[in-house]
Amino acid sequence: MPNDTRDPKYPGFLPGLHAIDGYGSGGFRFGGMSHRGSILALPSGVYAWSVLDPSDITAASFGQLFAEERGLIEHVLIGVGVAMGPLDPELKRRLSVAGIRAEPMQTGAAARTYNILLGEKRRVAAALLAVP
Repeated sequence: MPNDTRDPKYPGFLPGLHAIDGYGSGGFRFGGMSHRGSILALPSGVYAWSVLDPSDITAASFGQLFAEERGLIEHVLIGVGVAMGPLDPELKRRLSVAGIRAEPMQTGAAARTYNILLGEKRRVAAALLAVP
């Protein structure tokens, strides 16, 4: 799944809200393009996310989400791949302090739920680990 052209000022970034059109084969389709690797779908746009493994999902990996304007996100769906596991306690704490409810689930379920909540105009974000 090749990467398409994105905003040249911010490589790995597509501005705006975009539904997830597809996932698998190590990447995602959204906004008429494809991206190989994990993504953060935020109110400001879709970002390439350097996370490769569920163990990489930490508070530090959510820097871009924490940089969003406060109040724009009330719920983050965390696609942890194909197997469930606990979230990093520091990440849970930081999200709670920011007033953001986190819900970990398999990546496919997170992408589908994100699309539904986005369609309902909810203040939602998704952190999606790429799956084979």
